[in-house]
Amino acid sequence: MKQLIIASHNEGKVKEFRKMFEGFGLDVVSLRDLDYHEEIEETGSTFEENATIKAETISKQFNQTVIADDSGLVIDALDGRPGVYSARYAGEEKNDDANMDKVLYELKSVHEADRTARFISVLAIAQPGKETSIVQGKCEGLITEEKIGDNGFGYDPIFYVPSLGKTMAQLEPEQKNELSHRANAMKELRNRWTDIFS
Repeated sequence: MKQLIIASHNEGKVKEFRKMFEGFGLDVVSLRDLDYHEEIEETGSTFEENATIKAETISKQFNQTVIADDSGLVIDALDGRPGVYSARYAGEEKNDDANMDKVLYELKSVHEADRTARFISVLAIAQPGKETSIVQGKCEGLITEEKIGDNGFGYDPIFYVPSLGKTMAQLEPEQKNELSHRANAMKELRNRWTDIFS
């Protein structure tokens, strides 16, 4: 079985990838599974640059195919913030609650119609001896005025999906895996699977 490395320690993220790759005949492993704990400096100014840095660093280290995801929340009323700084928006320690609190505080005077936002996921696929491929997915929504729901991770409790009338954190994992930014990036990856891996 071919091994596929997901360049992440985030178990929530890795779990989503494992679910999405079911039936592909791949052994999906995380950096935690490989006992790799070195910090990779994400020095890029875009999701694409950061995903590429992670994927290529790990691919060179293990000489394996690697998928790295760089994703985040882009809020129109905040000029695209938190963007590439989504994970550490409230400080260097990754803290989901602190990040959400900061966003809600910054949007407190913004009307509902102007609280438009999107989750963006960029996947970089690095393979030994090949050029790195990039795919992207989005999910459009609105930022709520308070946290709602207990599922998911990251900004899910404040990201409202109008078509479902729920926040991401109110969705069952199966629902989220159908429409999330990462799911949409994965669908794009599936569509281009033969081109990328041929």
